[in-house]
Amino acid sequence: MRLRYGMNPHQTPATWEPVEAGTAPLRVISGLPSYVNLLDAIGGWQLVHEAALAFDRPAAASFKHVSPAGAAVAGPIDPAMAAAYRLSPSGVGALTGAYARARDADPKSSYGDFVAVSHPVDLELADFLRGVVSDGIIAPGFEPGVVAALAAKKSGRFLILEANPSFTPPPVEVREVYGLRLTQPVDAGLPALSGDLLLGAVITRYTQSNSVVYVRDGMALGVGAGQQSRIDCTALAGAKVDTWWLRRHPSVPTPSPDRLHDRVNAQLAAAAAVPDPASWLARLDGVAFVSDGALPFADNVAEARRHGVSSIAEPGGSTRSAEIAAECRRRGVELIQTGRRLFRH
Repeated sequence: MRLRYGMNPHQTPATWEPVEAGTAPLRVISGLPSYVNLLDAIGGWQLVHEAALAFDRPAAASFKHVSPAGAAVAGPIDPAMAAAYRLSPSGVGALTGAYARARDADPKSSYGDFVAVSHPVDLELADFLRGVVSDGIIAPGFEPGVVAALAAKKSGRFLILEANPSFTPPPVEVREVYGLRLTQPVDAGLPALSGDLLLGAVITRYTQSNSVVYVRDGMALGVGAGQQSRIDCTALAGAKVDTWWLRRHPSVPTPSPDRLHDRVNAQLAAAAAVPDPASWLARLDGVAFVSDGALPFADNVAEARRHGVSSIAEPGGSTRSAEIAAECRRRGVELIQTGRRLFRH
């Protein structure tokens, strides 16, 4: 089947086909996908499907460039989210709420995202998506009237994909790169974690390495992806956490522009100008932190603690794992060394 183009627009023709004839993880309902659209859709669907099964709640992810900008399970909509997205905190459906929570982790990066949700799209979510800038969606189904409402986005170019929840992937992954064929077993199973640490592990599994994720109350607050240095990754994601928390400062006014991205930008500008930000940032606590690879130095613990982290899950097994454990004890941070790496490339 034809793709709009490959990784880049000049890479044509490009195609896709199921590995096994008659069995595919998704089907195209509307639009023409590109190579990256499919990578985002596949990664996003696996993340939300896995999270929904783990938590028995609807889950959503906002994907950009093959990594989640944010991900969340259904939960409460706080006043800052309600103001940015013009939602009623007490009257939002679970699926719409899950996506609003996912997009709110890093709304600037989610501009033009690919949406993934774990449950069939209802009219409420479709109406919400009509007001956001995104490229497409993958879901396991669509209620009556939803496809027609979404297909009109982007002058008919909005991509709508239907996931197959019963699809089981082949046990071996195959990738051909520069004349080489690479094979490996599918990465299945998760570390023995619970709560926000478990959600963080699900998110890191589908984030380009090196990756770390900060999670609180069932939603990502900051995702660091694709960094060669883990401390840079920890600091980058931590800066997103700070921005998320500063948007909740009492001095940040309710944004008034009509368009969503203008309201978000107004909120971000106000957050950057809050008085005495250090004292407000010091009030954030109860954040979980998950690293896809072993923390190589104790500076990662110190940096994570600066952003409200009270629990850390990482594989352990590095030459300095004892130092990591000692630093966590010194700073009052719970540490779980899982023995399982979650690299994704």
